[in-house]
Amino acid sequence: MSSADAAYMARALQLARQGLYTTQPNPRVGCVLVNDGVVVGGGFHARAGEPHAEVHALRQAGEQARGATAYVTLEPCAHHGRTPPCADALIRAGIARVVAAVQDSNPQVGGQGLARIRAAGIAAECGVLEGEARALNAGFLRRMAGGLPWVRVKLAMSLDGRTAMASGESQWITGAAARLDVQKLRAQSGAIITGVGTVLADNPSLTVRVEDWQDWPEGMTPVQPLRVIVDSQLRTPPTARILSLPGRTIIATTSADAEKQAALKAAGAEVWSQPGGRVDLTVLLRQLAEAQINEVLVETGPTLAGAFIAAGLVDELIVYQAPTLLGSAAKPLLELPLATMVEQRHLRVLDARAVGSDWRWTLALE
Repeated sequence: MSSADAAYMARALQLARQGLYTTQPNPRVGCVLVNDGVVVGGGFHARAGEPHAEVHALRQAGEQARGATAYVTLEPCAHHGRTPPCADALIRAGIARVVAAVQDSNPQVGGQGLARIRAAGIAAECGVLEGEARALNAGFLRRMAGGLPWVRVKLAMSLDGRTAMASGESQWITGAAARLDVQKLRAQSGAIITGVGTVLADNPSLTVRVEDWQDWPEGMTPVQPLRVIVDSQLRTPPTARILSLPGRTIIATTSADAEKQAALKAAGAEVWSQPGGRVDLTVLLRQLAEAQINEVLVETGPTLAGAFIAAGLVDELIVYQAPTLLGSAAKPLLELPLATMVEQRHLRVLDARAVGSDWRWTLALE
């Protein structure tokens, strides 16, 4: 990898991030075309069903694409989906070299795009800024390889690690800037999971609301994530706000109560039933993967958040910490019953930054 290759791929990744909130279930992809040291084209994939990044870049470059190097953040596709194969488009345009950041884990692509390019006599390489490219599409790459979605658990707490008063009162611990930041987490997620306790206590909306964003991409319409309520006993009231808002709401349950199911369906919910006494979170995530969900945001109380952690299903913890004290009688961050020091769960800090008057911690379980 040359320094020039890294610089141009970094530019392609910057373009790809412009689709952060709008491409699901597709990956975020950027492409830069460089001819004789000059950038002649660039583009990113914006929405499923619309042209891929390579097509936008080729259109911008025109005839200057001939003999150019294409820097693409994900291996060019080699199959017909909603759009034709990008590998063929690069070949027809006379591209001289293709540099990809990461190989696609989609079995329909999986090395075939680069192989087709090489078979046409075009030099092709892979692995430039691979780590950054994988992070951008971690959920997509895992799901395409047959795995579960990428799971983030979002929590908000006081300086003394509390999430609500003993009465359940919790609005608001964090400030407006942190709450806006959560909107961005929602927008990049294909699904938001909450528990019925949160629905009963807070009557949340769990929608993406972009009207207050100053940096929302112009011309982009947010894709409302699936809203999923974990509700084993079907305690969700048909009048809950979450059922009447734009987008789909799914209730995951183990209850076979036909009358309750019918009432919730009439109110706009979809019901996903499982056997047993408690919703199996792994099964639920597998169902979401089958529904083409790449990334899941868990916004819930300490019980369900603790259950996700105890089950080993969490990839990232996003914790907003406010400079306030709620006191020892307030509710803890998690219900995670640990009795000895040897049981403690160590975390690795991935990022820490100020968001308004609060701090946002991004952590991974070790």
